Amino acid sequence: MGEHRAGFVNIVGNPNVGKSTLMNSLVGERISIITAKAQTTRHRIMGIVNTADMQIVYSDTPGVLKPNYKLQESMLNFSQSALQDADVLLYVTDVVETPTKNESFLGKVNSQSAPVLLVINKVDLLKGQQELERLVAQWQTILPEAEIIPVSAQYKFNLDYLLKRIEALLPVSPPFFEKDALTDKPARFFVTEIIREKILLTYDKEIPYACEVEVEQFKEDDRQIHIMAVIYVERDSQKGIVIGKGGAALKKVGMLARKDIEAFFQKKIFLEMYVKVEKDWRNKDSKLKSFGYQPE
Repeated sequence: MGEHRAGFVNIVGNPNVGKSTLMNSLVGERISIITAKAQTTRHRIMGIVNTADMQIVYSDTPGVLKPNYKLQESMLNFSQSALQDADVLLYVTDVVETPTKNESFLGKVNSQSAPVLLVINKVDLLKGQQELERLVAQWQTILPEAEIIPVSAQYKFNLDYLLKRIEALLPVSPPFFEKDALTDKPARFFVTEIIREKILLTYDKEIPYACEVEVEQFKEDDRQIHIMAVIYVERDSQKGIVIGKGGAALKKVGMLARKDIEAFFQKKIFLEMYVKVEKDWRNKDSKLKSFGYQPE
């Protein structure tokens, strides 16, 4: 047995570049929710990988964006804090976005002290080697200290190499969490994430962003889990849309969510869902605190 290594590997980058897909591939469990709509990861999520002589603690952050309202301000704070406590920083970009997008954040990435692995995701979309070389050269001028690693998270291309580099950069340290921990988030957190993902897939326009999910009851026995969840919306008109004609839309969300929750916990799930109006919750500190976006 060599020395034990452990560290925090924080994943940052703009929305929609595939940060959550990458983290899930590295952790090997569906921990972060993945959907094509921007802004699905609102909290920092820890995924933990343990081997006998190593513990990697991943956190995936919300995509960096210019905040429009209080909720987004607290999301941006999660991304900023990820720069401060990282042992290894994964800056994720892809072959589609403009490299110079968000220069102020890139400046911060450049000035922090942890080693940076610049992951260029979705290289499967490139036409050939020359395109990749051009992109790499461009990034070398933007983040000169970073080590550049092209990957495809979706097709698991080059992820083993990325993992080797992460392992090599981890500091020698005892583990931070119990070795059987997969994540630092409680079970109900995954229930809310799964329901939110189904809301994103079911409704259009601003509805998903006006919704927040709270699990009010989580009762588990050997065979089954009884879950009661509330979907909060900001206005009465949204409540009608979320419930749908004759309750059809809410039923659909419930059915899709229940399947995934059963798969996650490997147990039979009884899921009850209600919709409540909490006027303008995205701008209320008390609500943002109770939903976990701001410290108590």
